[in-house]
Amino acid sequence: MEKQVRKIVTIFNLRSELEDYETIHAEIEKGIQFRGTNLWILMFAIVVASVGLNMNSTAVIIGAMLISPLMGPINGMGYSLATYDFYLFRRSLKNFIYAVGVSLLTSALYFFLSPINEAHSELLARTSPTIYDVLIALFGGLAGIVAISSKLKGNVIPGVAIATALMPPICTAGYGLATLQFNFFFGALYLFTINTVFIAFAALIVCQYLKFPIGSIVDPDRKKRVNRALTAVILITLVPSV
Repeated sequence: MEKQVRKIVTIFNLRSELEDYETIHAEIEKGIQFRGTNLWILMFAIVVASVGLNMNSTAVIIGAMLISPLMGPINGMGYSLATYDFYLFRRSLKNFIYAVGVSLLTSALYFFLSPINEAHSELLARTSPTIYDVLIALFGGLAGIVAISSKLKGNVIPGVAIATALMPPICTAGYGLATLQFNFFFGALYLFTINTVFIAFAALIVCQYLKFPIGSIVDPDRKKRVNRALTAVILITLVPSV
């Protein structure tokens, strides 16, 4: 019986296929950058997603989600909080805010110029988040960070990008901004916030479970403040969806 239990534990052991920490850190650091290539890819993906929403085409929206680089800084925030690397967290947050700003402006400009202003089902679907969206973001984020941390990357990341759907909400928020329909803007922005917070939270959980090296020495008081702030953000994001 004990032998069987050990075998089961071995099968489910994440650490047996864990990539070395330096490689994981380098991959996450690379993903948070938003300049040059990544910036252009983001803008192109936003336009593709906006066209898909305008046409009510699920296939086009999925294509945009596959090429979007938005997951990078979100994973960077979760990873840096888990390792108390506050320098990396500031960089991740700064690049994330920059990416969100560019995404909103690009999508708003597209919808402002588009002759089609009718809100189809793909737009409407992004305005009323529920607890199921929280679960999708959390478990999709868990799958994503486990894949990043593993030597066997597989094809998980594209699937996570589709499941968590970061692009459509930010484009829907751009639609709301362009057409001055603030129920679309705030509803979609809330869904985007859910995705962001719970993907980052998933990264934090996995990185702490796998005992990633701490990036800096943190005094206990600051650690408590960080944990309280995290708890507050998670609860504030979660409660309206229930």
